[in-house]
Amino acid sequence: MEKDRIKQAYLDHVLRKGTPPASVFKLTKKLGLPEQEFYRYYATFEAIDRELWADFGREARATAAQEPVWQQYGAREKLLAFYYTLLEILKRNRSYALQSLRRSMHRMPGLTPRVLDDFRQEFEEFVGGILRDGRRTEEVASRPLVQDQYPRVFWQQMLFVLGFFAKDDTVDFARTDAAVEKAVTLSFDLVGRNTLDSALDFVRFLVQR
Repeated sequence: MEKDRIKQAYLDHVLRKGTPPASVFKLTKKLGLPEQEFYRYYATFEAIDRELWADFGREARATAAQEPVWQQYGAREKLLAFYYTLLEILKRNRSYALQSLRRSMHRMPGLTPRVLDDFRQEFEEFVGGILRDGRRTEEVASRPLVQDQYPRVFWQQMLFVLGFFAKDDTVDFARTDAAVEKAVTLSFDLVGRNTLDSALDFVRFLVQR
């Protein structure tokens, strides 16, 4: 399929040269394709970057969900399984992942890199589904006023994990694995029933009396 050839050629060039090709024309000429063939599938090289990152997320979700114990997992375990699977994928693609993030972050420092736009949208939908399941099993507290914002909060957690991974110099990125576990544990401690929920229940009880 020509789309796959274009995507792979782009990825190979970035890995070899450290930068995207100089132009669409040069990339397609190398592939023996007319330039307009590129635009049947992508508007820009940045669109390929966004798709590659979305591919990482899709592969991680699909691979994690294939585990025999996936259906028995609670919300916390499902998110952990996704993170650990994603990290294995990123380890295999670390050179490209870091290059693409640095290029995007250089253009918009302090903001979510544009390269992650598609990845972010699908991640937030995935987390939203996990949290809905968690509310049904009471692993996640029902808080109508704030719970719709949880996927965005978990996205900030994802950015933390990616930043930690980018700077991790330990063997097999062991510190990143530990950071993921601690971050997910903290986040589910916060979205689960806690002292605040007990206090609110008590106040409601007193008001009703």
